[in-house]
Amino acid sequence: MPDWSAANCDANGINIHYVRTGRSKPPVILLHGLIANGACWTFVARDLETEYDVIMPDARGHGTSGKPECGYRYQDHANDVIGLIEVLELDSPVLIGHSMGGMTAAVVASRHPKLIRGLILADPTFLTPDVQQTVYQSDVAEQHRRALHTSFDKLVAEARARHPDRPPELLELLAQARLQTSMNAFDVLVPPNPDYRQLVRAIEVPCLLVFGDTSNVVSPAVAAELQRVNPTFRFEQIQGASHGLHYDQPERFAAVVRTFLHTVF
Repeated sequence: MPDWSAANCDANGINIHYVRTGRSKPPVILLHGLIANGACWTFVARDLETEYDVIMPDARGHGTSGKPECGYRYQDHANDVIGLIEVLELDSPVLIGHSMGGMTAAVVASRHPKLIRGLILADPTFLTPDVQQTVYQSDVAEQHRRALHTSFDKLVAEARARHPDRPPELLELLAQARLQTSMNAFDVLVPPNPDYRQLVRAIEVPCLLVFGDTSNVVSPAVAAELQRVNPTFRFEQIQGASHGLHYDQPERFAAVVRTFLHTVF
């Protein structure tokens, strides 16, 4: 990424680290999920950088952004994004969020519609209360605690065994991101999440939901339900992709993203 810049800014009272591809193009902000960071969007950003100013922040508790002891609710993450937009003086960016970042983006869009131009939700954490409770009571946080005591090389090897088709560079980025994720970041899993139906109902900007055909988070039934809640809501399914759809199919995902962006810029 020779032409990309890395910087830090004070947004919402916290230090936010971000990587940016270029300033003289329409702005697009990429919001990552839990245990990732901004750099995990590298493959998608490479595909978009010729046309767009791509900004990839590390969420609080992730990467090299601030890691406070508390304040990891979705409203906190949303306020960080709003602060970033204001500090960087971005003119009506499009938000693209994956998983946790997708829910964060939906919160921003539903509560501050005039701040952004459009929204892409990549398999966001739109979970029912029962599923939220199941995830919270699972050992996902304990798995991360153990990972923090695992070497980088071992994490990469384990990821390669699980995802042999993913590029080595991506596996290394994901392993590094996991090692940089604070245990406190898992507080975002504490129920209840914002009601995703209410969020979608309130969204006024163009919005696209994207999910993989083997996702265990968003299903075609959920997508159809959300379209009934908000008839302007669009959705698209990517074949050969799991919850990490932009990791499994970065070129297909970027193509879907570009098509949407061409309709709003």
